[in-house]
Amino acid sequence: MKKILVFGLMLLGATAIKAQEKVEATISADFVNQYIWRGQDLGNTSFQPTLGIDYKGLSLSAWGSVGLTEPADTKEFDLTLSYTIGGLNFGVCDYWFSGGLDPENRYFKYDAHGTNHVFEGFIGYDFGVASVLWCTNFAGNDGVKKNGDRAYSSYFEVSAPFKLATCDWSATAGAVPHRTTYYGTNGFAVVNLSLRATKDIKVTDSFSIPVFGEIAANPCSQKAYLVFGLTLRP
Repeated sequence: MKKILVFGLMLLGATAIKAQEKVEATISADFVNQYIWRGQDLGNTSFQPTLGIDYKGLSLSAWGSVGLTEPADTKEFDLTLSYTIGGLNFGVCDYWFSGGLDPENRYFKYDAHGTNHVFEGFIGYDFGVASVLWCTNFAGNDGVKKNGDRAYSSYFEVSAPFKLATCDWSATAGAVPHRTTYYGTNGFAVVNLSLRATKDIKVTDSFSIPVFGEIAANPCSQKAYLVFGLTLRP
C-alpha cells in the first residue's frame, strides 16, 4: 500500500512539473470609460488589448491602448519582459506613446533625443497580504529635473488585496520620490490613491466577464476619477 501511495505521489509530482514546463498564453482586452494610469489622465473611453506568453516564470507581453471616442487621445504600445520567482518580480518595460519627441510618431525611432519610447526598470514583491513595486525610467523620453537634467523618474506603490461583499478588492497608494516633469511633481508627492472592486459576471457555465469599478485620486494634481471597465478573455 505504501509503495502504491509513493508511486502515486511521484506520478502527481511529475505531472505538476510537466504542467509547469508548458508555455502559457494570455489573450485579453479591456474596455474602460477613461484611461487613468498612476494617477494620470491619459485618455477617455479606450480599448486596451493584451497578448502575452509565459514560460517557467519568464513572461513577455504586449499591451496597447487606443481611444474610442476622442481621436486626439494618446495611442500607446508597451512591451514588457519580466521574471517571477516566488513573490519576487522584476523586469523592463518599453512604453511607446503617440506623443513625444518625434513629431512623426515613428515607432522604430530610438534616438535618445528624438524618441517617443520610455524605458523603465521595475522590481516588486508580493507578500500575499500586500505587494510593493518600485519603477524607474532609465532611458528614452523621460522627464527632467528643475535644472533640465534627466530625472530618472521613479514611482513607488503599495497595494493590498481583500474580499468584501462577493467582490475582489485592491487598495493602492503610489508616490513619486522627487521632482520630475514625467509625473508633474515638484518633489516627493503622492500621485495615486485608488480603490478597485472586481466581480465576474457569469454568462454561461464556461464563460464569464470580469467587470471592475475604481475610485482613483491624485492628491498632487488635485484630480479624482471614477473608472468603470470590463475584460474579455477566451
